Amino acid sequence: MTSSVLLSTAGYILGVGRTVPTTAAVLALVGVIAAAFALARSRRRPAVLGLVLGAVGVVVGGLHGANAAGGLGTGNGLAGAVIAVVLGLVAAALAGLALARVAARSRG
Repeated sequence: MTSSVLLSTAGYILGVGRTVPTTAAVLALVGVIAAAFALARSRRRPAVLGLVLGAVGVVVGGLHGANAAGGLGTGNGLAGAVIAVVLGLVAAALAGLALARVAARSRG
């Protein structure tokens, strides 16, 4: 028995309305983790990754949240979009701090 059969028999189908913001939230969470690592270790590459993934989370989450019909709990992915935006902003802020630290350290 496959997982799609189990999900469809339970009455829960993961459609595009929930998949897109969930993916954006997961990418933004990876961005937070990368940016936190970059801040702790003063590394440039994870900071840039955190900044890019944070921006992706903010843009995709913001666009999906703006186009979602209905409110929270309607199954349109609005909660995932809000979480993606928040995590994306956190990732971008941490990455900005990490990049500032790397730049200050390289100057002397």
